[in-house]
Amino acid sequence: MTPRDEPVPLRDAIAIVGRELGIPSPDLVETLVAGWVDIVGPAIAAHAHVRSVRDGECTIVVDGPVWATQLRYASSDLVARVDERCGGGVVTSVKVVVAGPRKTR
Repeated sequence: MTPRDEPVPLRDAIAIVGRELGIPSPDLVETLVAGWVDIVGPAIAAHAHVRSVRDGECTIVVDGPVWATQLRYASSDLVARVDERCGGGVVTSVKVVVAGPRKTR
């Protein structure tokens, strides 16, 4: 049996696939999400959440265009705060999208 045939823990396998896709480790994303209120403040956090981080780009979903504008203007400050919390290079840019209306059945 070669080392390649050895079983790999699921967490390690997910981390390997994530790196290939440009996704940071789950621990870093968890740190970002857990510290979101401290990073952006309670007012913005009530209207915005992290959707994803891929290849250094953090996609943030907001519930209105006013919040999107505010986050876009503060994007360089936001990247700096994420660097302080999660380490440099996790987030290098910010993409803000406004959530569409909720669909009802």
